[in-house]
Amino acid sequence: MILATIDIGTNTVLLLVARADAGQGPVEVIEERAEITRLGRGIGVDGRLGTQGIDRSLAALRQFAAVARQHGARIAAVGTEALRRAPNAADFLTPAEAILGVPIEVIDGAREAALTFQAVRAAFSDTRTGPVTVIDIGGGSTEIVIANDGEPSYRTSLPLGSVRLTERFIRHDPPEPADIDALTKAVDEAVSPVPFPTKGAPLVGVAGTVTSLAAMALALESYDSTRVHGYRMPIADLDHQLDRLAHAAAAERERMVGLDPRRADVILAGGLILDRIARAAGATEVRVSDRGIRWGLLQEILEAAPAA
Repeated sequence: MILATIDIGTNTVLLLVARADAGQGPVEVIEERAEITRLGRGIGVDGRLGTQGIDRSLAALRQFAAVARQHGARIAAVGTEALRRAPNAADFLTPAEAILGVPIEVIDGAREAALTFQAVRAAFSDTRTGPVTVIDIGGGSTEIVIANDGEPSYRTSLPLGSVRLTERFIRHDPPEPADIDALTKAVDEAVSPVPFPTKGAPLVGVAGTVTSLAAMALALESYDSTRVHGYRMPIADLDHQLDRLAHAAAAERERMVGLDPRRADVILAGGLILDRIARAAGATEVRVSDRGIRWGLLQEILEAAPAA
């Protein structure tokens, strides 16, 4: 089968085109693309989708649909927090379905967390034994999954996202200590009920905030998934990057090596979410995965398909 899986997030729209056999055989990546479209800009205010975000996201889907059809791929697409929350989601979903030729499944937080964990379990075989915590920091929400021996025992979706918290708390450029204090307090309160495993259990981080911070820590002039995926980022390195970001204005952040300039305004909020969760979990490092929901959706389709 050739499959095209699309993840329509609050901040980013991502495409994976891959060839694989039904079941759990090897996956051959044909093409991957990502576009920062800010569909959920305003999620921290009234939750409505803005015209510009809708237009940018539809343009990305037109490109992705053309790529999928070029390869003869079957398309499957999911939408997350921005589309769960927006009272005008139909303004995007209706034309998006016409572009893709299939409806977009707007998934709840529990299913989003499950797909994220499925992607991580497929990517890292050692996450199938012992305890592990997986976190997916998006633009509008953060999913946390705790598993033992490859089976989830706890999962939640929290209203913590890089775009959402930037809009709520970052009032100055560069941010003032009060901005950062208010943001971290909100994260700590939201995370406090999570029953993290014993201190020192592995922590895997997924999605653009985490991969961007890893690319910064690695000082990558251009993104290299072979170096980012699987990278173990010490908390000390994460703290160093956050200190740089917290003391820089947006224009300075846009020039930082390893950071996509289009993430410069929201990366600090996303990084603080990661830092506070890592501390609550007692982690000494974050293992980085650049295989998120689109990979989990791919695995789900393959496992449900009848074997050839």
